[in-house]
Amino acid sequence: MSSPPALPPQIVHVYEADLIWVTSGANHGDGLDLAALSQPGDVYQLDRGAKPLRLLLSADPAQRQHICAGSEVGTEGEHIRLVARHVMITPEADTLDILLIRHEETQTLYALPLSPIIPRVDYTLLEATDDPGDVRLSDLVCIAFTTGTMITMAGGAQRAIETLGPGDRVLTRDNGPQPVRLVAKTTLRALGSFAPVVISAGTLGNESDLIVAPHHRVFLYRRGAQRLGDTAEILVQAKHLVDGEHVWRREGGYVDYYALVFDHHEIVYAEGVPVESLQVSEAVLKLMPEELTAEIRARLPDLIHTPHFGTEAGRDLLDRVGRAALFRKKD
Repeated sequence: MSSPPALPPQIVHVYEADLIWVTSGANHGDGLDLAALSQPGDVYQLDRGAKPLRLLLSADPAQRQHICAGSEVGTEGEHIRLVARHVMITPEADTLDILLIRHEETQTLYALPLSPIIPRVDYTLLEATDDPGDVRLSDLVCIAFTTGTMITMAGGAQRAIETLGPGDRVLTRDNGPQPVRLVAKTTLRALGSFAPVVISAGTLGNESDLIVAPHHRVFLYRRGAQRLGDTAEILVQAKHLVDGEHVWRREGGYVDYYALVFDHHEIVYAEGVPVESLQVSEAVLKLMPEELTAEIRARLPDLIHTPHFGTEAGRDLLDRVGRAALFRKKD
């Protein structure tokens, strides 16, 4: 019997740990370090000149994780190890998880942010632990919808996201029926930053629960006295809607995330709620797992989207107007 084909390497982007350093606090001037040497309350920033390094890793979970050819860190066959997990909070009260990994052969430390980190922004350390948990280094991107999400098709019928494929025509808000170009999928552990957001049935007029990735954006249209921002069209990340009652995070186990790719960045209907399709851009492709990025580049090599028009609504805006102003709970 022949051996199964080798899995393609997984790609992550890391920073030298010293480039995320304490600007204020007990460890002022020190870079990100082991949990025992870290002090909650210290304020960190990413150095303005920091450049992410491409790290290619073996994808086989049965093997000790080793570095693959093409990596900008280490040499093929060398090993890395997860040694700590740092949880930080932004000025907007969002959390940022950073995994600390060690290149075993050189003992060099690298930081792996699990969501985008921006230079000259303060990140306050909430806690650090030397037990990172059961996290794969490729778990970087949450993509759109979860299994079972019902998508409105061109004729009005509803179909589960996992049954869709290229050529299927989906109803879009702005351009009518549009053919799907690609359905991308990834499986992640529903932990921390990757735990899906559950928008309970009725909250936004949805008949059933709508379960999406935290960074996936919902489209809201509010005009006149109900207008929230500079435009009537509002895009808000699902994580900003969380109130612990009508919208909440579901942690535990694994979750399958699916993304719909069209010729343009579209607004589609999921469980009856207008939401965005995957916006294809260089920034997004760099953050996606390598197998998904490679598939998009191979099948849609020249596709770059212009973002859909609309005002980005952050947590501060929702805190100010109140989430209840957006929700439409059924009696």
